[in-house]
Amino acid sequence: MSLIEIIISILLLIGGGLTFIGSIGILRFPDVYGRLHAATKSATLGVISIMFATFFYFWFTHDIFVGKLLLTILFVFLTAPVAAFMVSKAAYNTGIKMSDKNSQDDLAIAMREHEKKNKQEKSNSDV
Repeated sequence: MSLIEIIISILLLIGGGLTFIGSIGILRFPDVYGRLHAATKSATLGVISIMFATFFYFWFTHDIFVGKLLLTILFVFLTAPVAAFMVSKAAYNTGIKMSDKNSQDDLAIAMREHEKKNKQEKSNSDV
């Protein structure tokens, strides 16, 4: 077994393991925000590891440079976290509550401060 086959195997195992851990997190976390975190972080890294393994396999074993795989890695790396952020923001804005296990809501604090700032600016502009 050559070194590149070992590296490809390690990347595949890491990718499969991270994806499996992410699927367990989706099942185990109590609310939509935790589930999105599990799905986004571990599954994204898992898919990227598998894509790198595929890229290295074709590049070193068959001497084929597949640029589409690199674009796929970039696309997944950029879009999955943004999509999860937008889903979580939509869930928060529609009033889906966090789990009782969460002790801090930073977004609510930031929104109150933003509203207070807007009220002050509006009252200053009315004068």
